[in-house]
Amino acid sequence: MYKVDQLYDCKNTLGEGITYSSINNCLYWLDIDNISSLFKVNLSSNKKEIFNLPEIVTATSVRSHDEIILASNNGLNLFNITKNNFKRIINIEDKLLFTRSNDGGSDAYGRFWFGTMYNNFDKDGKDLPIKENIGKLYKVDINREISVVEEGLGIPNTFVWSPDNTKFYFTDTLNGTIVKYSFDLDTGQLSNKEKFASFGRGFPDGSTIDTDGCLWNCRWGGSCIVRFTPDGKVDQVIEMPVENITNCIFGDKDRKTLFVTTASNNGENQNALDGNLFAINLPYQGMEDNISKLELS
Repeated sequence: MYKVDQLYDCKNTLGEGITYSSINNCLYWLDIDNISSLFKVNLSSNKKEIFNLPEIVTATSVRSHDEIILASNNGLNLFNITKNNFKRIINIEDKLLFTRSNDGGSDAYGRFWFGTMYNNFDKDGKDLPIKENIGKLYKVDINREISVVEEGLGIPNTFVWSPDNTKFYFTDTLNGTIVKYSFDLDTGQLSNKEKFASFGRGFPDGSTIDTDGCLWNCRWGGSCIVRFTPDGKVDQVIEMPVENITNCIFGDKDRKTLFVTTASNNGENQNALDGNLFAINLPYQGMEDNISKLELS
């Protein structure tokens, strides 16, 4: 049994998109809303910062000491933390009024992958039903070339690569199953899509991977995180004190602390810890998060 500690009483509506930068030993994550917020915690000094963003921003990738790539409902953006400057890099689905971005991340080559979905926020930020599976899986190469990899998605989540970069893990949360593909790092091509894992509690949300090649999957509505072995078997389950577990990343200097984002809960199991950031010290080491190498112009 591992101890789950509350690290930050941040009361996120929808905490997501967490990443760790070994460049400056900092955590970054988002509170997703019509006007989203970027959170930063320096793990060396415990200094906390919050940056207001101008639109729905859902996924992150570190680019440098003070630059973060952000996926939003209008495309990909560069956020300079030092200058507090938000700048559009590439317009993607910016003319579509009924979609928004969701999870995403960079592969080891520096490409950025992310998914879009039916926008389930109304003008006041309240939940709307997902009426259509109109989401897409995008790959944006470092030269800014855009490819649509999959279509007809509900809620795209889990953008994770195996330690040897031969597998890509992904899920459409509405389907309840995590899938895996063969992945070619040099070309960025996916092939041989197959079922990887499923679990009986909640729905699969964000994930991360450790140096053993085991996938740590957050369970929306399931109050837990599941560690799957490379062959898709359940290795262990970590119970969480809130219901909606959204995303996780290994971080700190030894990468043996699992940092976990959560979301608010309007159901019968809501409690005062909903939406907060948690930390779990583990005897496993995570893979270092990939750095974005997108060309800016």
